[in-house]
Amino acid sequence: MSVDKATVTKIASLARIAMSDAEVEAMVPELNNILGWVEQLGEVDVTGVEPMATVVPNALRLREDDVNADPKTGGGVRDKVLANAPAPEHGFFGVPKVIE
Repeated sequence: MSVDKATVTKIASLARIAMSDAEVEAMVPELNNILGWVEQLGEVDVTGVEPMATVVPNALRLREDDVNADPKTGGGVRDKVLANAPAPEHGFFGVPKVIE
């Protein structure tokens, strides 16, 4: 794929970027080089390579979701917390609708 002046002008217009003719001329080879690098990446053999988000193996550190947790750790005090709520409803905080 090759980028020309008309394509750069259209992209600048869609992005609402004001570009002079000199800037458009300078951007054409830049974008063509970038597209060339992307095409080079398409030539790399990645068969057998698992997709990954990072190069470092990460495991999520999860805790047990226990509603009846010890009050010392912050759980099991729903009634005390809702006692200060302006409009508790069915064991939850009542909030006004925000749909306009």
